Amino acid sequence: MKIILGSQSPRRRELLAGLDIPFTPVSIDADESYPASLAGGEIPIYISRAKARAYARKLHADELLITADTIVWLNGTMLGKPHDAEEAVRMLHLLAGQTHQVYTAVSFTWLRKAADEASVALLAEMPLVRTDTLVDVTDVTFGDLSDAEIGYYVEHYRPFDKAGAYGVQEWIGYTGVTGMEGSYFNVMGFPVSRVYGYLKSRNLLAGL
Repeated sequence: MKIILGSQSPRRRELLAGLDIPFTPVSIDADESYPASLAGGEIPIYISRAKARAYARKLHADELLITADTIVWLNGTMLGKPHDAEEAVRMLHLLAGQTHQVYTAVSFTWLRKAADEASVALLAEMPLVRTDTLVDVTDVTFGDLSDAEIGYYVEHYRPFDKAGAYGVQEWIGYTGVTGMEGSYFNVMGFPVSRVYGYLKSRNLLAGL
């Protein structure tokens, strides 16, 4: 199957490319709001599936769509992407000296095979899709961060497109992260070993 990565994230595109698997990147405009009753890993599962639904009508029978979402979860509160420098500074102050969880959900979506002519006709109106979703979690511990360190990072790296206002692969990760349990790449936003394992289980990796 042809693989489509539904993500605007350069990090996810880079990580999937690192598996040496051909794919086509696309941007998806989806509503990323979620029910207030959801918590932890339930949130990115919901949003990754919402992204899949937003693109499903464009899928062809020989295509597999991959969508993903990542959140930072601190003491029962979700930290999303900061809207501005002030909010980024506030988030990093919350994370300093604490252990938080990074959840990434990855959804794999494809069209079901039409069983009969009626299904073929229905497919044109309402795609018959199937979605599998996996979720990974990593515990990340930050040491103490000074006002100057937080200010330097936000000013120079402008982490406004990153959940929790930080990129573990950037300066703040080098200097501030003191411990991690789980996948480093999951913290970057894409648990590539889990993705590879899923594709392999579906016999979608030719020659491997």
